[in-house]
Amino acid sequence: MSLLQNRPPVGPLHRHISLRPDAQPLPDVAGMVQTLRPEEPLHCIRPAVISTHARAFTAAFNGDALYAVKCNPEPAVLRALWEGGIRHFDCASISEVTLVRRLFPGADIHFMHPVKSRRAIREAWIINGVRDFVLDSADELQKILEETGRDEAAAVAARPGLFVRLALPETGAAINLSKKFGADVETAAALLRAARPHAGRLGVAFHVGSQCTNPQAWGEAMALAGEVIRAAGVRVDVIDVGGGFPTAYPDIAPPPLGAFMAEIDAAFARLNLPGVKLWAEPGRALVAGGASVVVQVQLRKGGMLYINDGVYGALGDAGALGFRFPVRLLRHTPRLGAPDEMFGFFGPSCDSLDVMRGPFILPGDVAEGDWIEIGQLGAYGTCLRTGFNGFDRAALAEVSDGAMLQTAGYEPEDL
Repeated sequence: MSLLQNRPPVGPLHRHISLRPDAQPLPDVAGMVQTLRPEEPLHCIRPAVISTHARAFTAAFNGDALYAVKCNPEPAVLRALWEGGIRHFDCASISEVTLVRRLFPGADIHFMHPVKSRRAIREAWIINGVRDFVLDSADELQKILEETGRDEAAAVAARPGLFVRLALPETGAAINLSKKFGADVETAAALLRAARPHAGRLGVAFHVGSQCTNPQAWGEAMALAGEVIRAAGVRVDVIDVGGGFPTAYPDIAPPPLGAFMAEIDAAFARLNLPGVKLWAEPGRALVAGGASVVVQVQLRKGGMLYINDGVYGALGDAGALGFRFPVRLLRHTPRLGAPDEMFGFFGPSCDSLDVMRGPFILPGDVAEGDWIEIGQLGAYGTCLRTGFNGFDRAALAEVSDGAMLQTAGYEPEDL
């Protein structure tokens, strides 16, 4: 008997629910809850919303859009993105690479994690046909060249695309990604010079940070990228403006999509780099509105509701980051209702850190047995679930509902 056993991943969810023959319309959330009366979390995917957002982004962006798979790798989500026109995928692990290649044999896959294992590079290159890799250090560059067969003595039959990740100053984003990844201007310029002789295509990449609501951040980052390119003195083929494009939350109404695209286009024009292409890596902006989770209230203590999902499930961002999400009450039994009040949530685990302060605005008559739909969870919801305390049971269904909140520039009436 082997001493090593592979632990199966918690996600994607494999317990799918369907209440319809294939020819029938998708159900709505409220009707599904009243039919199923679920006692475990129910994840509701809105494929039409996801496809619409994908079409809006690809139409507005003057380049190639690479969906950031880490944001939500659920196959139902990926298929909706494909339906919306996404053909490029930003992968951060060999598992993501394998998933995308299995679902979409003709997809363009880009390995955009700045630190990769040698085995992951080899498998991506040899088995999955991945040709683009990001880096932010000389050691990572050497690793990529060695594992793709590209050292100084190698032939030039197949050369990897090499992308140098640039660190940025603070942008005011909800999560600063340059604290972990990215090279400073001098190092990035040196890496471009070192990579150019080996690169099938050469690029500069950056990320302004997750949920960045300031369009000017992209313009400032583009200017810094231009500074690096001039300092390097070599030809580049691509500028990857990364992700960070925001979505709406109850206390956040970001500028419309067009404001971000106008800033990117203007900054790119100022660089005057004919022949250079633009890439972007949207994640949250494409899928956040495309999913929700229905939870059940198990106990009420004053203004705190004990629910059957929490920070170790799909609600991690509501805990540590304090994100507020749109909510609506689906009553277990008919009642007249009551004025809205502010509530916090406790998750199902025994950990006292399993708390989401909100506040979440719900009718004051919310009671044990009621369901609450929590929206805008298509990004970093399902994929962050753990098996902690054994609370890893959940189901997934595709529904016809619209997004619980709209982000300007992504909805059909904005197109």
